[in-house]
Amino acid sequence: MKRFVAIIAVIMFAAVSLNATAGPKLEGVKCPLSGKPVKADKSVDYKGGKVFFCCANCPKAFDAKKHGTKGNHQLVQTGQFKQVKCFLAGRPVDATKTVDAAGVKVGVCCGGCLGKLKAAKDKVAFAFNDAAFTKGFAAAKSKK
Repeated sequence: MKRFVAIIAVIMFAAVSLNATAGPKLEGVKCPLSGKPVKADKSVDYKGGKVFFCCANCPKAFDAKKHGTKGNHQLVQTGQFKQVKCFLAGRPVDATKTVDAAGVKVGVCCGGCLGKLKAAKDKVAFAFNDAAFTKGFAAAKSKK
């Protein structure tokens, strides 16, 4: 059963990564500073991807220490990064153990990690802080 779940998880993440190679998906994406819809021509380079903003002022005000968690969330939301393993334990994700974190489906490896994720008041801060992001997410590969 574990092998079956692992295979399904790999297939699901492969499908997501294939869709992610077409470029950033900006529909429904909000500015990490204002919460307003983003524009494709307002961005900054961040962790090998781009974080998008609503206006020309927000990119100037973006501070990775203050806004990095929301920037990490947006990198996944736009398909530039993908989840590759449980951000808590570093093990493969169980596709049946997921939670929505502000429009991004986040998976974990086990019931213990799922309980922690569900209990988090701010799921974005919990799943996309720099330590969690480094442990569980990676740049999506683009077509060449």
